[in-house]
Amino acid sequence: MSIGFLLPDKDSAVIWRGPKKTAMIKQFLTDVCWGNLDYLIIDTPPGTSDEHISVCEYLKSFDPDGAIIVTTPQSVSLIDVRKEISFCRKIGLNIIGIFENMSGFKCPHCSECTNVFSTGGGESLAEQWNIPFLGRIPLDPSLMSSCDSGTSHLNELTESDSLKAIMDYAVSLKKERNS
Repeated sequence: MSIGFLLPDKDSAVIWRGPKKTAMIKQFLTDVCWGNLDYLIIDTPPGTSDEHISVCEYLKSFDPDGAIIVTTPQSVSLIDVRKEISFCRKIGLNIIGIFENMSGFKCPHCSECTNVFSTGGGESLAEQWNIPFLGRIPLDPSLMSSCDSGTSHLNELTESDSLKAIMDYAVSLKKERNS
């Protein structure tokens, strides 16, 4: 579900302040018929703003398992993520783990990996805060293409490194839940 589905066209901007944003978050989380879910993934901007507080307040009654934090490896991203970790701990939201996104670029021609944005920042942050490190997701041109074209990366590009990283985590999470 996205506010983008409710806008008059794809180029429309949403210019809302706190109360209106909070009301929309409440509506998405309480009025949308989600059905029986195993997972609800909420992508929020970096930080600890009204949006984060509202999401946590409205989900509290559902007793969520926790948050998965995604960071890029460079230090400027880690500054925000440290605040997000602190936020989660202050409000008592379990942190399931940390993924390091955009962690290297594997050339589709020669398979050499280049660390465009550095590497290891997410893993060292996880170690520093004693949070499970869930893995690295590399930059993947095939993922970007499938997103742009609206095709399923899961079905079309089963050999991609980014999909492998995500699926490895999903398999381990399923095993953990079933044990």
